[in-house]
Amino acid sequence: MSPDPHAPNRFEGLAAEHVMGLLEGEEARRAERLEQEDPGFAAAVERWRLRFGELDATAPAHAPPPDLLARISATLDAAEPEAPPQPESAPARAARPAPLAALWRSLGFWRATGLAGAAASLLLVIGIAFGPLGRLPQPQMVAVLIGPQGEPAALVNAFADGTADLIPLRTIAVPEGRVLEVWTLWDPARGPVSIGLSNEARRIRLDLKNLPRTAPNQLFEITLEPQGGSPIGRPTGPILMKGTTSVAL
Repeated sequence: MSPDPHAPNRFEGLAAEHVMGLLEGEEARRAERLEQEDPGFAAAVERWRLRFGELDATAPAHAPPPDLLARISATLDAAEPEAPPQPESAPARAARPAPLAALWRSLGFWRATGLAGAAASLLLVIGIAFGPLGRLPQPQMVAVLIGPQGEPAALVNAFADGTADLIPLRTIAVPEGRVLEVWTLWDPARGPVSIGLSNEARRIRLDLKNLPRTAPNQLFEITLEPQGGSPIGRPTGPILMKGTTSVAL
């Protein structure tokens, strides 16, 4: 019998599976009914849609060639040329790996493997969200920093303890003798405040403990500055990316 979808973890897990399209039969119909009838489940479905939507936004879309599936099917299902029958000893027949070769060429096998991989990925996501790793501190505010071409370039996660993480989403060319400087602005009268330096695009810890509590619509940005940071305590170089905070899901 299927687990109760209203159990704490199953409630979120069923919503995630529903969003990813992994449910079938009665499970799929149950999820559709719950989404229509249960506001709590509908809210969980919307949270997962937003989470997966954020992941989609970080990757550029690339349309596969129209004949890709046909070429894969032809390659996997193509039968090997039959060789003329040859006398074969009993030990050779026992060692012949024909079943394995047939399995390797089977499109059905690879489809099943793909579904198993998708299910394993979902279990990993759910395990991170609701398992031991999910109990790690969760950000209260998140800012997606947008580059000059309108592409997501970095994330800032602000935590309740006054710290924050900067997580680059793409490489950034840093010329010799220059550094990346991270700034935040919550009060135009005060102006931007430096909260971190890095000589390369990598995850760094930012210290916001001596600043007011991070609030919605607070600006974060990264500029290119001389080695050691801006000499005047204000941005002097070009703005490489910027974005404002919103409440974390």
